[in-house]
Amino acid sequence: MNPTVTHSVDRDQIGWIVFDDPAARVNVLTPAVFADLRAALAALAAQPVKAVVVLSAKERIFIAGADLKWLAQLPDAAAAIAVSREGQACFALLANFKVPVVCAIHGACAGGGTEVALASHWRIASEARETVIGLPETSVGTIPGWGGTVRLPRLIGAAAALDCLLKATLLPAAEALRLGIVDELAPAAELKVRAQAAALRLAANGLPARAAPPAVDAAFFAGLRAVTAKKTRGFEPAPLQAIAVVEQTAGQPVDAALAVESRIFGEVTAGEVCKNLIYVFFLKDAVKKLTVDAWFPPAAAAAAPVPFKKIGVVGAGVMGSGIAQWCAACGYEVVLRDVQPEFVARGLAVIRGVFDEAVARKKLKPEAAAAGLARVRTTTAWEGFGECDLVVEAITEDVAVKQQLFAELAAVVRPDCVLASNTSALPIEELAAKVAEPGRTVGLHFFNPVSRMPLVELVLSPHTTRVTAERALAFAKALGKTPVICRSSPGFLVTRVLFFYLNEACLLWEQGVATAELDAAMRGWGWPMGPMRLIDEVGVDVSDFIYGEMAHYFPGRFTGATVCRRMLAAGMKGRKNGASTGFYTYAGGKEAFNPAMAQFAPAATSPLTAAAITERLNRVMIDETKRVLDAGVLKSPEDADFALLMGAGFPAFRGGLMRHARTLGAVRP
Repeated sequence: MNPTVTHSVDRDQIGWIVFDDPAARVNVLTPAVFADLRAALAALAAQPVKAVVVLSAKERIFIAGADLKWLAQLPDAAAAIAVSREGQACFALLANFKVPVVCAIHGACAGGGTEVALASHWRIASEARETVIGLPETSVGTIPGWGGTVRLPRLIGAAAALDCLLKATLLPAAEALRLGIVDELAPAAELKVRAQAAALRLAANGLPARAAPPAVDAAFFAGLRAVTAKKTRGFEPAPLQAIAVVEQTAGQPVDAALAVESRIFGEVTAGEVCKNLIYVFFLKDAVKKLTVDAWFPPAAAAAAPVPFKKIGVVGAGVMGSGIAQWCAACGYEVVLRDVQPEFVARGLAVIRGVFDEAVARKKLKPEAAAAGLARVRTTTAWEGFGECDLVVEAITEDVAVKQQLFAELAAVVRPDCVLASNTSALPIEELAAKVAEPGRTVGLHFFNPVSRMPLVELVLSPHTTRVTAERALAFAKALGKTPVICRSSPGFLVTRVLFFYLNEACLLWEQGVATAELDAAMRGWGWPMGPMRLIDEVGVDVSDFIYGEMAHYFPGRFTGATVCRRMLAAGMKGRKNGASTGFYTYAGGKEAFNPAMAQFAPAATSPLTAAAITERLNRVMIDETKRVLDAGVLKSPEDADFALLMGAGFPAFRGGLMRHARTLGAVRP
């Protein structure tokens, strides 16, 4: 079996350690890699080397971190502690090597890869865009366990180190240099030569003297704990435990500090939250490789789908303007249509506002925002649509109106133009009933706000062709969205499951369970907001409409609540389109329970425990998702978990709705 780590010695007596797993596209750390690294270090230790250079042979990856599948399978804290201690001991061989060790970093250097770098004596990174460095472990529910929480604070200080640990992001090489995580940068083509020069320099002059970073006091740690506890709401232990390790090990000898790190690493890595977040990581990673193959008969190898260049959007409301803005921001030429000049003007103002906000948040440079806005053309007619490759309709949720629009569009656009609907609930085949070539129709259900919500439901009707599906999927990925593919069905997945849940919450409210109890229970379980607050956010009118659609498509088992209809009659629309009252009031930007809701409340209250509320509302979602899966609307429970995580805000630390259901024994593994 070929080793994953090799070694050699050049004519200048510089030892070279190269990470290159021959059986994998990327390098990850596993027991086999640790064994190979130990063997390479032992071999070099037995030779008269002057210095050692550590690097990777992969084109875009230095080391991607630990093998997360391996970590997820660790049975208990003792096993996780043993993994930590083994890695620490291996990297200590680097840190304590008899001659200077230089780490030459090109490509992504994440987690354990960064811990390899931190154990080295000098770090040089390539200036390439793909070179990013960091410790993202808290994002998957654990902490660095191979020296990262010990060596990084000693290198750049506790405050800067904890900022990196808690943000859990990978930093560009230039930022890593500014912070002091790496010592120098080099052009990618010169990295090996510069690393060898650094090795010879250190061999001649000795290791550099590094000034001790500034210490922080107990008040800093207390304040950071309070901020972190508020942000995580106590659901994710890893961020708080990262703070604990850095605080407890400040000033300790390295060996004692590593023992603390390994103990806490073992506790969090063996926990259910870590296993759930690793599961979510793999759900997100799978989207990168998503194809339409599961939905169509096997096909011979074909050319890549023809990309869209010009996008038409019909409807300049909240969703239409949001779709137009995001397409323009991603480089597409866009033509936006609505029936009245004032509607178009309002939509363009929304688009301008989103671009301005992106500039204010430093997500876009002003010149990029201006260029994006310039790519949007508006009209109240059909000029420009004849050149479109894709048209997305985002008009009122009315089957007859959408049917008429699709028929009109089919007469305006080219025969190869894809026609998509942003409907959140209506079957695509019904909307395309009057289109002569229904194979080019598809659903592209974006979520509001489009600029921030990552999910797109790619909805296939019985008529959608493979070519149409492939082009639509490539488009969703080009927009930077995370798509899930589903078969056309009322409500698809997210709308259907979410509004069964919201309707059930309304039924409980009508039975006397207070708004405060409902929302507190679901927030206490981990949702970012409670169901009644969410109804205000999506719109009381939208909620009532979809309740009607669900009752229409699922008669006999969906009993629509009436409270939203009564609220609408009283002018309460939630926060949609600038309205400011619903289950809550929002005057002056302050959220408060709406006393006017008392007029609709039942005479008697019917309090339930938080556990009873969460059990009932979760059960409704689980049961409806099972029906969706049984009907073949999705291909797998993992698809359902992913869609509800990304589109409905299901709490990631619980893994996913159907994963949670399996822990309850509600579904088969």
